[in-house]
Amino acid sequence: MSLVAVPFYQKRHKHFDQSYRNIQTRYLLDEYAAKKKRASAQSSLQRSVTRKSSSQRESSRAALGETTLGETTLGETTLGRTTCPLCAKRMSSALEEEAQERKRRYQSMVAAYGEAKRERYLSELAQLEEDVHVARTHARDQLDRLALQHAGRHGLHHAVDDRLAWERHSFEERISRAPEILVRLRSHTVWERMSVKLCFTVQGFPTPVVQWYKDGSLICQAGEPGKYRIDSKYGVHTLEINRADFDDTATYSAVATNVHGQVSTNAAVVVRRFRGDEEPFHSVGLPIGLPLSSVIPYTHFDVQFIEKFGVTFRREGETLTLKCTLLVTPDLKRVQPRAEWYRDDVLLKESKWTKMFFGEGQASLSFSHLNKDDEGLYTLRIVSRGGITDHSAFLFVRDADPLVTGAPGAPMDVHCHDANRDYVIVTWKPPNTTKESPVIGYFIDRCEVGTDNWVQCNDAPVKICKYPVTGLFEGRSYIFRVRAVNSAGISRPSRVSEAVAALDPVDLRRLQAVHLEGEKDIVNYQEDLEGEVQIPGPPTNVHASETSRTYVVLSWDPPEPRGKEPLMYFIEKSMVGSGSWQRVNAQTAVRSPRYAVFDLAEGKPYVFRVLSANKHGLSEPSEITAPIQAQDTIVVPSAPGRVLASRNTRTSVVVQWDRPKHEEDLLGYYVDCSVAGSNVWEPCNHKPIGYNRFVVHGLTTGEQYIFRVKAVNAVGTSENSQESDVIKVQAALTVPSHPYGITLLNCDGHSMILGWKVPKFSGGSPILGYYIDKREAHHKNWHEVNSSPLKERILKVEGLTEGSLYEFKIAAANMAGIGQPSDPSELFKCEAWTMPEPGPAYDLTFCEVRDTSLVLLWKPPVYSGSSPVSGYFVDYKEEDSGEWLTVNEVTTPHRYLKVCDLHQGKTYVFRVRAVNASGVGRPSDTSEPVLVEARPGTKEVSAGVDEEGNIYLSFDCPEVTDASHFTWCKSYEDIADDDRFKVETAGDHSKLYFKNLDKEDLGTYSVSVSDTDGVSSSFVLDEEELERLKALSNEIKNPTIPLKSELAYEIFDKGQVRFWLQAEHLSPDSSYRFIINDREVADSETHRIKCDKSTGVIEMVMDRFTVDNEGTYTVQIQDGKAKSQSSLVLIGDAFKAVLEEAEFQRKEFLRKQGPHFAEYLHWDVTEECEVRLVCKVANTKKETVFKWLKDDVLYETEKMPDLEKGVCELLIPKLSKKDHGEYKATLKDDRGQDVSTLEIAGKVYEDMILAMSRVCGASASPLKILCTPEGIRLQCFMKYFTEEMKVNWYHKDAKIASSEHMRIGGSEEMAWLQICEPTEKDKGKYTFEILDGKKNHQRSLDLSGQAFDEAFAEFQQLKAAAFAEKNRGKVIGGLPDVVTIMEGKTLNLTCTVFGNPDPEVVWFKNDKDIELSDHFSVKVEQAKYVSMTIKGVTSEDSGKYSMHVKNKYGGEKIDVTVSVYKHGEEIPDVVLPQQAKPKLLPAAAPSPAH
Repeated sequence: MSLVAVPFYQKRHKHFDQSYRNIQTRYLLDEYAAKKKRASAQSSLQRSVTRKSSSQRESSRAALGETTLGETTLGETTLGRTTCPLCAKRMSSALEEEAQERKRRYQSMVAAYGEAKRERYLSELAQLEEDVHVARTHARDQLDRLALQHAGRHGLHHAVDDRLAWERHSFEERISRAPEILVRLRSHTVWERMSVKLCFTVQGFPTPVVQWYKDGSLICQAGEPGKYRIDSKYGVHTLEINRADFDDTATYSAVATNVHGQVSTNAAVVVRRFRGDEEPFHSVGLPIGLPLSSVIPYTHFDVQFIEKFGVTFRREGETLTLKCTLLVTPDLKRVQPRAEWYRDDVLLKESKWTKMFFGEGQASLSFSHLNKDDEGLYTLRIVSRGGITDHSAFLFVRDADPLVTGAPGAPMDVHCHDANRDYVIVTWKPPNTTKESPVIGYFIDRCEVGTDNWVQCNDAPVKICKYPVTGLFEGRSYIFRVRAVNSAGISRPSRVSEAVAALDPVDLRRLQAVHLEGEKDIVNYQEDLEGEVQIPGPPTNVHASETSRTYVVLSWDPPEPRGKEPLMYFIEKSMVGSGSWQRVNAQTAVRSPRYAVFDLAEGKPYVFRVLSANKHGLSEPSEITAPIQAQDTIVVPSAPGRVLASRNTRTSVVVQWDRPKHEEDLLGYYVDCSVAGSNVWEPCNHKPIGYNRFVVHGLTTGEQYIFRVKAVNAVGTSENSQESDVIKVQAALTVPSHPYGITLLNCDGHSMILGWKVPKFSGGSPILGYYIDKREAHHKNWHEVNSSPLKERILKVEGLTEGSLYEFKIAAANMAGIGQPSDPSELFKCEAWTMPEPGPAYDLTFCEVRDTSLVLLWKPPVYSGSSPVSGYFVDYKEEDSGEWLTVNEVTTPHRYLKVCDLHQGKTYVFRVRAVNASGVGRPSDTSEPVLVEARPGTKEVSAGVDEEGNIYLSFDCPEVTDASHFTWCKSYEDIADDDRFKVETAGDHSKLYFKNLDKEDLGTYSVSVSDTDGVSSSFVLDEEELERLKALSNEIKNPTIPLKSELAYEIFDKGQVRFWLQAEHLSPDSSYRFIINDREVADSETHRIKCDKSTGVIEMVMDRFTVDNEGTYTVQIQDGKAKSQSSLVLIGDAFKAVLEEAEFQRKEFLRKQGPHFAEYLHWDVTEECEVRLVCKVANTKKETVFKWLKDDVLYETEKMPDLEKGVCELLIPKLSKKDHGEYKATLKDDRGQDVSTLEIAGKVYEDMILAMSRVCGASASPLKILCTPEGIRLQCFMKYFTEEMKVNWYHKDAKIASSEHMRIGGSEEMAWLQICEPTEKDKGKYTFEILDGKKNHQRSLDLSGQAFDEAFAEFQQLKAAAFAEKNRGKVIGGLPDVVTIMEGKTLNLTCTVFGNPDPEVVWFKNDKDIELSDHFSVKVEQAKYVSMTIKGVTSEDSGKYSMHVKNKYGGEKIDVTVSVYKHGEEIPDVVLPQQAKPKLLPAAAPSPAH
């Protein structure tokens, strides 16, 4: 296929002149005038006919009373408007010909008049401006001459100057005025590449200065040479826009200013883009009957849609607004075009379901409650006198969630037909049951308007979508709804129908009108003219208007004559051949000439007749109908024919099918789709479509689908059609869009190098080349640059003229043809580039656009300047922002840059500046705006290894098209090294394979997909990822059997050793070997080997493990190509541990054959702080003997343990070091013996103390105060305390060490702290802490304030009392309590006393003072030794002797009983003497006289 056919600009074009805007307006005016003329002609004709027939009216009236109802001439004459049909036809033809001729004449006259009027007005305006200008010039010259003459006569030259200046000033003041616009600017709509001229007329003095603005920005001719031409002549100011393009669409303003004021005028210029051979304008006629508005006849509205509603998906019950934003030019407040909404080409009107709005630049259609009735193709048409602008899109409404799972969707399009007094036919459309079970019937509900009382009309479900509802009340209005039923349940109700009144439409036809003189009519009913008719005649034309399998609807004409009384009807039926008649409605009279007869035998023919009746009687029966059989007149349609699916867009497919062979009374079609291979069908439409072509929207790009269709009528749904071929969802093949971004890259004065960007849309096929055209400024003709397609996007255009301005346009071509050309570039001046800085970079593109970052790529400048390019700066800014920001502070040597820290949802533009040794070059063209936001469903590059161990990078792109191409890059440079890489692409999946991955391949890899919406991604291959991939590749190339568990050992209860491992998976063909010390071991009695391949467990069990088994154990596995090996080394300490464990387990097994300890001796501490030794025994019997021993000595207990309970206990109260020793528990009987030992010492003893501390700490009482003579003692009582417990005392959180001032101690019941000689410094908080190894138990007391004062006072008292007790007089010892002595002997009583100060010693006999004499003598030596001597004892000396020892602190007395016996008498029996006990004497006792 040759692409060098005809250049695109030489295609045949259709040209239009500006008068096309007024064609429709003229047509409407002519039609309006012709209609008025026809109306006036008919009115005159009727008046003449009326006058001619006036003489006949009296006779007509007389005849009316005598003529019966059956005379058909009565109806014609009573209307009073009878005209000969032939005359009327001729008259009408003549009027139409006359109207057509007048229309043609009027059109030519209007056109000629309009053109002449315009030319005359412009010429008159120009002449007026010229006259004004001449008059002003003439007046000024006259004033100057008069002033000079006056100055010459007087000789005062300076006075002349002053006078002349003053008069000129006064003249200017008289004629000066503010600017005033005589003719304002007018809006224009033009096609691209056409020139447009805006003009207006302004007057004022001084002459106003005019400035032109485009959308508020001042227009500068120098800024765009050749674009604008501004002119002013005789007050007429013009702005000419040369070769307008689409960007020139704007509001243009002209502002005229002088010293007296300012005025402005504005107009809109709309530049319409013309593409292809389409008509640039479609003129559509408006309804002729519309009344003309007050719009100017030549007004034309140009409408452009700015924002449009698209394909929409919603659910029943939701709300929705379809809205379009549009620009209407000119914007006239009093006159607007008309907005019309259509659904499936049916004009919509406002209802309670839909509301419409048009104004303020938008048109909208709102749905308050969506139903499937609303599904369809919606079209907004903006109708103006210039034509119609429309936009269409499909609205899909799917079923709401059912009330019962599996129930069908609601029916739709409920309508009422053939309404009568008590009867109406309701029809509807069935739901699509693609995902539910089939519908088995329908329930119809009715509701009287104004109430909420719904009544079900049928008891059993109706199988077809039509039902006659009877039993209505005449004159009342009803609404209806329908519910579908299937095996799962009942659907939601449908949308209610329009209200329908139960009235007989025949009543209106019975009205008669008689025309009288004076333009008056008499209206009456036909029966009023029948005379005195009592019993009505029989009905006529009885026939079956509708038949089905379950009912027959009979229809008939009312009787003639019928009488004035209300009519009712009775229907009778008879089965053919029976000969008997049965009245159908014996209980209920029928008032409508319609009736549905139910309960007919299927397949049996019936005949019917009808009788009419009123209060006077019953008529004769009507004629009998032909035999009627209750059967369906229509059947279920056959399945549609072949289904063809074709590509449409990236998310839609066009489905077409052949109509079914039997398509009687079709309601439409349902289309279903399924993802290929899934066998899960989904409905595509939820309301039947009436044509055999449908666009299925909402599909997944790149997914493969199949389609099927079924036909629907009132009886049901057809079988599914054959499935379509599998189709992949992607855009249809079209020509590419136009290239853009034409940039001048270099110029040498005779040629230019151009670059451009690829089209945004390739048309679904690869672009084969480009065609370039050029033209000089102010030239109209384009000239092709290349006749054959250009592959690259850079071109050197030669043969140019230096100093000239050129513009270029480019078109792209693919398999479908040549696309539309680009917009013309800006004007490039052909002059040589000589600057030392580099030229602009070009072809700025984006990839990897994410939420806060993107990667910008560009190509280097073609013109590098005086030295090579060394780097680049990248600038960016938000769209419509004024200030550029630089991304990189230091130039980047690469031609790509990742820009981070952008704001999500913002739109940015970028540019690039190249740098060389001479400086920074000119910036590139500004990039197109890019929205910084990750695409939904963005995919990333992934790394992996295939089944053969090849390493690859993979990327999926569901949006791929036939024209898409995956481009892999390293460091954003295309990969061309075939020795290191290989690319494989299949469909939407592409892989980059590494042939020999090593460290040279480290870096950033990226992939981009052409002909998509910028789909791209990247992957950073670092050293860690490199090692991971290589390791994974090695595992695949050298496969190993994965192991769940390496080789390990396990020791059984009998001392057996099991060696085992577990593989992830073993096939039935796998093999294995056990090797011990490099020698394979086979399955035997000593080495039992087995393998469970279902679980992957391989094991070897050795019954007796001995010292000979030391060594290395290995298992080797092979499963196909995969191998695995696992070893276990048991040498040295490792082997000894296994051997000891095996021996232990073997001995344990033997031990447990006789009485043994199930739990060895262990200990705990009871709540009473007693240490309990516990052990559990097993396998005992009555003869088994249990003993406790301590240090191999039998330990006696109060009672022996009960071995049947299996638990033996030994309590050790108040544990202390004396309990150290080895405790044993022994079991023994004839089967053997067992011993359990526990040594209480060292760590065990310390742990016991800690455990006791735990119990004591938990039960410790609060600190209590005890005062002593030595000081204040703080005490903490507990269950048991020993000094071996770890306790601490704290004063004000400072730990206290035992000292003379603070003594720490305790007893078995308490721990105490003695504060000796307390002072003020000893006040504060005291804390006692006992540690149990895990927790610290604390008790605190605040010894300050009143508590300290009271304790201190009590201490002082006790101290004083102790001092007194210590220093009072005391008898230390020496005196017996009884003395027996013989008469004549000398008695000497001696004792030792103490006291400080020295006590007084006084002796008494029988409580009386003893008088000292030679017989009685008392001696005190050294204030310490006291003796009393009685010489020559006599019986009188017997008695009680007392010695009082006392000082100021007190004292005590001691009594001695002396018994004297005579010589020769027996010694009295007395108790052996004991030391006498002293008795206290108070300090305050008076001292007896010595």
